[in-house]
Amino acid sequence: MTGMKKQLYRFSEAPIWNIQRQYYEDKGTKAWNNDQVPQYITSNPMIGAAYAEMIFGFLQDRANQGHVAEPVYIVELGAGAGRLANHVLHELCQLRDYAGLALPEFRYVMTDLAMSNVTAWKEHPALQRYIAEGLLDFAQYDAARDTALNLVVSGTVIEESALRQPLIIVANYFFDSIPQELIYVGGGQIYEADVYVEYTEEQVSDKPSEWLNQIKLSYEHRRAPEYEQDTYPYRDVIAIYQEQLEDSHILFPAVGLSCLERLNRLSQTGFVLITADKGDHLLDNWKFAEPPELIVHGSFSLTANYHAIQHAFEQRGAETLFPPHHYKNLNVGCILNVEQPTRYPNMRLAYRRCIERFGPDEFFSLKIWVDRNVDSMGLQQLLSFWRLGGYDAEFFIQSAKRISSLLPDANEEELQDLLLGIERMWSSYYVMEQRYDLALDAGLILFEMDMYEHAKRYLETSVREEEDEVVSTVYYCLAICCFELALVEDAAMYLRKLLELEPDHEEALALIGHLEHE
Repeated sequence: MTGMKKQLYRFSEAPIWNIQRQYYEDKGTKAWNNDQVPQYITSNPMIGAAYAEMIFGFLQDRANQGHVAEPVYIVELGAGAGRLANHVLHELCQLRDYAGLALPEFRYVMTDLAMSNVTAWKEHPALQRYIAEGLLDFAQYDAARDTALNLVVSGTVIEESALRQPLIIVANYFFDSIPQELIYVGGGQIYEADVYVEYTEEQVSDKPSEWLNQIKLSYEHRRAPEYEQDTYPYRDVIAIYQEQLEDSHILFPAVGLSCLERLNRLSQTGFVLITADKGDHLLDNWKFAEPPELIVHGSFSLTANYHAIQHAFEQRGAETLFPPHHYKNLNVGCILNVEQPTRYPNMRLAYRRCIERFGPDEFFSLKIWVDRNVDSMGLQQLLSFWRLGGYDAEFFIQSAKRISSLLPDANEEELQDLLLGIERMWSSYYVMEQRYDLALDAGLILFEMDMYEHAKRYLETSVREEEDEVVSTVYYCLAICCFELALVEDAAMYLRKLLELEPDHEEALALIGHLEHE
C-alpha cells in the first residue's frame, strides 16, 4: 500500500509552478479551447478596442513631443490564444487609418513561454495581413529569466537600451499565473509562508490539470528577515505591509517585478504597462488575507498583487492609473513609467474614457446578465449590446436563435444593421478550435433575411472549413441561394451533393427534376 507524500517548499519554488509551465507547453494554443483556461474576459473585441484607444493615445502623445522617427514596440506577455492581439491590431489599424495623423510606426510583438504557441500564431490566417505589413512579430519569452527578445519574423534582437521609444507592455492574466512569493505579516514581522504539497502516489497523473486538482496545500510560517533589510529592493513596499497589516498573507510579485525591470532595460525611455487581471491594488483588500487557494481551470491562477507593483514604480516617479471604484471580475490598470507622465494626456484620457468611466469589467458584468436574459430581449436591444461589445462573435453565437425568432417582425433598417454587424464581426474574427461554426450561423441568419448573395458567401465558407461535417440543410440553402441569383449550374451541383447525403430529400428531388425538364 502506498503512503501519503508530503513535502515542504518555498512557495515560489513549489512544484505547482513547473506543472503550470508543463501544462501550457503541452497544450499550446489548445489550452484555451472552449474556455478550458478562461480567455474571453481579457480577449474580447471590447477590451481590445479599449487597449487600442490607449495605445493610439500614446502614439499621439509621442508625436506631439516630436518623437516620430523611431517605431514604438508593443510587447504582449503571455499572448495565449492570440485573440487579444488580433483585436488590438484590428482596432489600432482602423484608428490609424481613420485619423490620418503623422504618428510613429508601431510593431506588436506576441510572446509566450511555449514555442508551439509562437509557431501557431505565425501560421494563423487572421494574423497574416499584419505580418505582411510589418506590424506583427513573435518571440518565445520566459518571464522568469529572459533579458532580450529574439523576434522570429524580422530576426531583430531587442536587447538592453535597444529602443529609443518607451516600450508598451500588455499583460492580461499574466501576473496571477507566474511564480509569486508568499509572505505573512504578523506582530510587525515578516515571515515566508512555506507550503506543504500533499498527495498520494496513486493520485499522481501525467496530466498537469488532473495533478493540480488532486494535491492538497497547507502552510507553515518561517521568519524571513531578509525582506526587512535595507538592501531588499522592495523594502519600501514591505515596510507598508509591516506597518499597516496584521495576520495577513501577501502574494508578493517578485518575479513579476523582476520581469518588468528587465523589460524596462530594453528601452532608453522607460515603459508603459497596460494590464488586466484578477488583481488587487487596494491595500485594504490584503488585510487579514487567508492563505491562497489554487483556482484550477486546466492551469491555475491566484490573485495578482497590483498594490506592490503600483507602489514600487510610483516610488520611481511613475504615474499609476487604476479605477477609483471596486472591480468585480477584472481589474484594469495602466502604469506610465516614463519621464513626466503628465506629458501623455491622450493616453491618460483614453484610460479615463475606456476603462474608468465604463470599461471591460463593467461590460463583462453586463454580459453575464445579458446572457441570462437573451430570450427576453428585443432586436434593438440585441443590436445595441452587440455594438457595445464591438460586434463580438461569441455574443452573436449565443443570440443567433433569438435573432432568428425576431426576424419575421424586423424592419428594413434592423435587417441592414444586422448585415453591417455580421460584416464587421467577420472582419475581426479570430478562429479558434471552438464548438461553433460562425460562418454557418451568419450564413443561415442572412439566408432567413433573404440576403442570398451574402448568405451564399458565408455558407460556402462554412462548407470549405467544415468539409467533413456539412449537414444537408447547408447544401439546400446554398442551392436556393444559387437559384435566386440565377446560378443554375451551381444550384444543381449543391442539390446533387444534398442528395448524396439524403437520397429521399423531397424538395431536392423536386428541384433537380425541375432543372432536368428545362
